[in-house]
Amino acid sequence: MKPQALTNETFDSTINNPDQPVLVDFWAEWCGPCRMLAPILDQIASEQDGRATIAKVDIDAHPELAQRFGVRAIPTLIVFKNGQPVSTITGVKSKAFIEAALAA
Repeated sequence: MKPQALTNETFDSTINNPDQPVLVDFWAEWCGPCRMLAPILDQIASEQDGRATIAKVDIDAHPELAQRFGVRAIPTLIVFKNGQPVSTITGVKSKAFIEAALAA
């Protein structure tokens, strides 16, 4: 299972999942640290399939979503529970760090 790409149209319906947390990666193609983080998120998406949703927002394609959540630097990861942001991580972090934020 790979992270799912979100758009303006799919964002709200995805984060409003009452059954599991949703981790959204705000990223861009040109961002080196974002590319470093991608394989970690791919691994988490595979391992957490059915327990958490891992998603990505390309800030170049959907800048209004980045603005809406005050994303000023990328990569920024936001964990949502029941549609509400509960945790924000900026920069490249370890798999264990990200999983702990997802489980909190």
